[in-house]
Amino acid sequence: MTHIFLTRQKKALTLLGHWFPTKKYRILYLIYRCFLLFIQWSFLLFNIIYMRQVWGDLEETSEGSYLLFTHATLSLKSTIFLMSKNRWSNILNFMESDIFAAQTSVHEKILSVDAMKMWSVYAFFITSATFNCIEWAVVPLLDNHGERVFPFKIWMPADPTKSPEYHIGYVYQVMAIYINAATFLTMDYLTASLIMFAATQLGIIEEKIKQIPATPLSATLEEKNKLINQNNEILNECIQHHQAVIRFVRLVENMFNVNVFFQMSGTVAIICVISFRMTIEPPNSIHFFSTLNYLISILAQLYLYCWSGSELTDRSQILRDTLYTSTWYEQDQRFKKTLAIAMECMKRPIVYRAGYLIPLSRPTFVSVLRCSYSYFAVLNQVNNK
Repeated sequence: MTHIFLTRQKKALTLLGHWFPTKKYRILYLIYRCFLLFIQWSFLLFNIIYMRQVWGDLEETSEGSYLLFTHATLSLKSTIFLMSKNRWSNILNFMESDIFAAQTSVHEKILSVDAMKMWSVYAFFITSATFNCIEWAVVPLLDNHGERVFPFKIWMPADPTKSPEYHIGYVYQVMAIYINAATFLTMDYLTASLIMFAATQLGIIEEKIKQIPATPLSATLEEKNKLINQNNEILNECIQHHQAVIRFVRLVENMFNVNVFFQMSGTVAIICVISFRMTIEPPNSIHFFSTLNYLISILAQLYLYCWSGSELTDRSQILRDTLYTSTWYEQDQRFKKTLAIAMECMKRPIVYRAGYLIPLSRPTFVSVLRCSYSYFAVLNQVNNK
């Protein structure tokens, strides 16, 4: 199943230095990874130094803080991912197990549709990030009337008034922000795709349940018994499939729950600070529109998690209703007892939780927005005094 759901993620993470190298190119790839990680961590370090220098100035601190929260979250996510090779291998191996294999062309279509849906979302994110990085790159060229400044307000070991220090620093910042943005988005895309894979498997189980045939009245006793036995086998297979989905979700949750938790927590601060920055920036400036674009991207990333979590929970609830609408009344007593136990177990829907605490759902998305607005209102009130 990884060839359907994770092919693009593997290619992107390989390009970004976060996939696991083959033996043939291991040394070269590790050198390449170290180079990209150096860019990532050095940008965070320069950001921290700048925040220390301007601490106490609300406007300057707010401008550097949303980058700080973003890059701190990215560094945490990439570190956990690179240190969790065994967990990641377990997830990949589980995805390739027979229980998740598509058995019919309908199952393959269900998988392909959801995989393409996730790819479309990722394409939107990458396009948005590219435009955002271009906006940030051209702001110093258009908004400062010939004065040399770097695209981002972070500490730099270079003097912008001197060449080639300015040009090297400029290229470093633009390259760093795009690499970090692409890594950040790809990590989110990977996690959301795994959650969506579990939701897709529930859709396949639902399709299997719908295909349980009714027992025709004209059937002979032998044909009827054979059909009932086949239906019992289908039901047992669906239950095993459902249990496998639950185990898969727990594997994904164990690996990524810290990442998602800190991202959702950081997103509260990021939305708050970006909204505050937009009240300071002139509405007709390029900087204002680049900040607005960044805010939209952050909201879209947050919604991606909440949407995929909602899909998982909703489909687990729909599956229980589908069991009840099957032709259970035409089956034997064994089928009915198994169905009753399965429906009782499915009363508790499958929920993916960030940090084992926060359910990924649409109401959670609204709660994050409310929390961000509350902090923004306080921050704006302090600034106006």
